[in-house]
Amino acid sequence: MGYPNLRACVADLERTGQLVRLPAEIDPHLDAAAVHRRVYRAGGPALLFERVRGTPFPMASNLFGTPKRARFLFRDALATVRKLVELKVDPGNFARRPWRYWDVPLAAWKLRPKFVRRGPVLAGRTTLSQLPQLKCWPMDGGPFVTLPAVYTEDPDRPGWAKSNLGMYRVQFGGNDYEPDRECGLHYQIHRGIGVHHAAAVRRGERLPVNIIVGGPPALPLAAVMPLPEGLPELAFAAAIGGRRLRLVKPGPLPMPAEADFVISGFIDPSRTRPEGPFGDHLGYYSLTHPFPVMTVDAVYHRPDAIWPFTVVGRPPQEDTSFGELIHDLTGPVIPTVIPGLHAVHAVDAAGVHPLLLAIGSERYVPYAERRKPQELLTIASAVLGQGQLSLAKYLFIAAKEDAPDLDIHDVAGFFRHVLERVDWETDLHFHTRTTIDTLDYSAGLGLNAGSKLVVAAAGPKRRELATQLPPGFALPEGFADPRVVLPGVVAVRGPVARRQETGARDQEPAGDPDVLRLCAALASASGSLSPVPCLLIVDDPDFVARSVENFVWVVFTRSDPASDVWGVGAFTHRKHWGCTGPLVIDARLKPHMPPPLEDDPAVEKRIDPLFARGGPLHRWG
Repeated sequence: MGYPNLRACVADLERTGQLVRLPAEIDPHLDAAAVHRRVYRAGGPALLFERVRGTPFPMASNLFGTPKRARFLFRDALATVRKLVELKVDPGNFARRPWRYWDVPLAAWKLRPKFVRRGPVLAGRTTLSQLPQLKCWPMDGGPFVTLPAVYTEDPDRPGWAKSNLGMYRVQFGGNDYEPDRECGLHYQIHRGIGVHHAAAVRRGERLPVNIIVGGPPALPLAAVMPLPEGLPELAFAAAIGGRRLRLVKPGPLPMPAEADFVISGFIDPSRTRPEGPFGDHLGYYSLTHPFPVMTVDAVYHRPDAIWPFTVVGRPPQEDTSFGELIHDLTGPVIPTVIPGLHAVHAVDAAGVHPLLLAIGSERYVPYAERRKPQELLTIASAVLGQGQLSLAKYLFIAAKEDAPDLDIHDVAGFFRHVLERVDWETDLHFHTRTTIDTLDYSAGLGLNAGSKLVVAAAGPKRRELATQLPPGFALPEGFADPRVVLPGVVAVRGPVARRQETGARDQEPAGDPDVLRLCAALASASGSLSPVPCLLIVDDPDFVARSVENFVWVVFTRSDPASDVWGVGAFTHRKHWGCTGPLVIDARLKPHMPPPLEDDPAVEKRIDPLFARGGPLHRWG
């Protein structure tokens, strides 16, 4: 039951026609990632690169490339894990339906790892320079590990029970790293490793680290699960893998006996080095910044080791499958954690953290003649205090009572529901000078810094939304090409964004003159613009209007609420900001933002033969 290692997984995928071998030599410098992206976009199979330039180790990718295949990999354990979640939601289920949960005690017994004296991972030793030097995007700062499970333990309470297993990117070449001796370890805020690192800094100690690559496919899934702090991901890996996890301990930390590779070393609490750039999951490069540097003591590998990798970029990508699995498994828990919350959706097409959609109850004043957001604001505050949800930048929340059948995953329908009801004078709630996703540069304030906006809508419809441009819709000079993106949402092309001064502490920046000029010009027509409650300033209206995915990606990755949300008839009353006319969001690329990711035409041309008639990937070309 379950796969003991990556070899068994690869063999099963090949046996069931879900994996293709590539016998021709592939360059890990850009080419392998480009092949992966093209196959992924076509909904193609997992890939085994048998000959990789510059390394003796084969590579595998796209293992989780479709939600169907990801569920196939864990088919033996998904039902049992769902039962464990059901019991977490309501322990009384066990007494009411014991026959349904007959296998739960056995599953619970498997959660505890089994320590063994020997394991395949200890059979070989190598160096960083002999590993596949995977580079995914042209401006990447060097080779990266893109599918790691990074293991640390709490210095104050050592042992696996308080451990953390997280997927943090690892740069093992380029920049100022000492060859074969150092790795850059980039982790985002609100991650378990950060708690362990902080404890090591406080104690003045080195933090031991094991970077696990390969092994049972349950390990990378466990590494991205949003588990509560203190609940070890190793236990979840055993549950979703359907078997006890065998661990060996040749050094200060244990490692999976069936791992393909383990890079073992430590973080010195006082040392950092420049890490990056890296083409990341928001669809842009994250830039070079100082991050912890890991000193490498040893690189272990099993005799038949395979180097698994993934490629991130503008969503959807392979990690979308992880998101769907996580929702399948944890979705029922949400209402038990936050009273009144019925559903929350981190929108993958927007890069997950930039945009959350939520549905909650609005029951505070049931006798009121007109429902307005009250309980929704309490729920929104709770959502923004939950783990990785705290990194959200925009949170739109609606009342379940207004539309009991509202689908949280119907993004277009959800926005229509909110825009029909929202009151821009009262329903905008900003959080300024706070933390956002480490990879989000929209605010221009550096790492982890930006703002948040809660948009809460409740009550009956206030307006009918325009599905075409209102008669006489006119724009001032410099703005052009209006396009209806969604009902009530119009995108216009604006002038090229200019660098704005941030202003002194006691001096509020005036804002972009072009945006203010647009708001002023529309003020006289604000009444006739009621069917268009939202106006977007973008670089390419046609692109934004082409799909809902383009809309959410451009708008919510290229804007910071405090800097880029404006309005017609804007006002501030008792420190509350609102507007009497349409909301205006400046979603242009700003000078301080990193460039979006783009395929390299030369690389695409090099891999074309693999997809040509007679090539091994012709079906997915």
